[in-house]
Amino acid sequence: MALDITALYNVTSGAVKEAAKTATTNKADTYTDQGFDNLLQTAIDNLNTTNSYLSDAENEEIKWALGETENTHDLSIALQKASTSLQYTVAIRDKLLDAYKELIQMQI
Repeated sequence: MALDITALYNVTSGAVKEAAKTATTNKADTYTDQGFDNLLQTAIDNLNTTNSYLSDAENEEIKWALGETENTHDLSIALQKASTSLQYTVAIRDKLLDAYKELIQMQI
């Protein structure tokens, strides 16, 4: 299993690209349900991808521990994909929580 840098970049930057695309649309469109729906769907897809990478890493660990495979290359790639994806997801969550806290502290 070869590491596809382009695919990994597309997975980790997909939500950012979608958010930028949504932000550059007409201001009236950004306040509609369609813009929020696209952003939410992208976030859900990102979470599903992260879960998939974590599951693949766990499966590779189990195969290696049971001696079904001696290829540590696939194991290390799966672990790195899972780690990178999880770090990205946590970073996005932290940014969203910071934005939420900032909105809560705003005085009207």
